[in-house]
Amino acid sequence: MRSRYTAFAVGDAAYLRASWHPDTRPDSLELDPETRWYRLDILGTARGGPFDRDGTVEFRASYRSGDERGVLHELSRFTRAGGRWFYVDGEL
Repeated sequence: MRSRYTAFAVGDAAYLRASWHPDTRPDSLELDPETRWYRLDILGTARGGPFDRDGTVEFRASYRSGDERGVLHELSRFTRAGGRWFYVDGEL
């Protein structure tokens, strides 16, 4: 989760797509260069340990876009495949 947040913060769409599960990955991903992500708060996790195949992360990510400030609150689902964790989807 933290690496994906960092990828959003630095505008690394290639990493975001590579860490997205192939079954739910979008064909393309365009990030808004005006959006600045500046804070990530992990609110909770479930599963996702060394012997788990899936897990969830609830987080809040704060951003600024022009004069607008906002917070994205999501419960993200992840799955492990081939020893790597992949983002599956999330509920806002």
